Amino acid sequence: MNLRKSIVLTFLITLLPLIQLLSPTNALPSPPITALYAFGDSTVDPGNNNYIPTLFRSNHPPYGKSFPARLPTGRFSDGKLATDFLASFLGLKPTVPAYLNPSVKPSELLTGVSFASAGSGLDDRTAALSLTLSMDRQWRYFEEAVRKMKSLVGELETDRVIRNALFVISAGTNDMTNNVYSHARGNFITASDYQDYLLTKVESFVQRLYDAGARRITVAGLPPIGCLPVQVTAGSLTSRNFLRRTCTEHQNVDSLVYNQKLQRLTSRLSQRLRGSKVLYLDIYSPLIDMVKYPQKYGIEETLRGCCGTGFLEAGPLCQPMSRTCADVSKYLFFDSVHPSQKAYSVIARFALRNLFPLL
Repeated sequence: MNLRKSIVLTFLITLLPLIQLLSPTNALPSPPITALYAFGDSTVDPGNNNYIPTLFRSNHPPYGKSFPARLPTGRFSDGKLATDFLASFLGLKPTVPAYLNPSVKPSELLTGVSFASAGSGLDDRTAALSLTLSMDRQWRYFEEAVRKMKSLVGELETDRVIRNALFVISAGTNDMTNNVYSHARGNFITASDYQDYLLTKVESFVQRLYDAGARRITVAGLPPIGCLPVQVTAGSLTSRNFLRRTCTEHQNVDSLVYNQKLQRLTSRLSQRLRGSKVLYLDIYSPLIDMVKYPQKYGIEETLRGCCGTGFLEAGPLCQPMSRTCADVSKYLFFDSVHPSQKAYSVIARFALRNLFPLL
């Protein structure tokens, strides 16, 4: 018996160094995130639309009322976006600037910018409808930025920055609202068919990023579209009961179905694209939690925006003369489409807690 114990003990002592070597705590740490680059729609556009000929702008009050110096930057919110909070949490910069902003210095490209355009989508027809930057146009601006970075710091350093940067893609809501729920479906028969089409666009864009050297890529899912105040308003009109404001549940179900498909896609892409992390960024869960349990977040109004009546106003309809709520921190949405700064901070913290450990 003593001999057996001695043999087992000797085996464990021999095995211990190997166990320690394989332990996650002894694994080589991932390189720190060097920059944050964003593509997509208004959820990640800090003001690119200020510099293109479109009506989809928010560079006027009351937008920006919670931003430093109450500055309306072109963000469709009272303050910061989720990407701003993420860049700050990562220690990159206080906010992510718009690439088209002429005051952005070439050196700022090395820590991240946004190429996104409010009103845009994964479907080029969505961008064409709003006269905003398509995903292809955003990509061309990214290529231009890469050339500027290479001129500034050389090819090797630029490649290192891109390889260790975080890339965020956030689009799809405008596609669904414009091309499905407005009944302008074109050749697509069902919401599910259109979702599949959008996901081919996601896959193509992720492949482009990977080919350009990106290895940390996050793709945001859809929010609970049926709970956006403008969709709640449309639903209340069709139900002939304008005072009964509730989420349009079939649109939320569509969002959940799309998000499940996106999760499967990002998992496949991570396996296929060697050395990459392609991750699903869940924005549905934190938003629906705020809708269902607002008291947890100190929120009082969940289905009406802070600007104007909160039923329809957004962009050009949310004007300097519009009445705004007394305390925007009590509101989930700032206008009839876009979350408030408080909501964006919750989304960013949710991502930091659930997504970043995987990066």
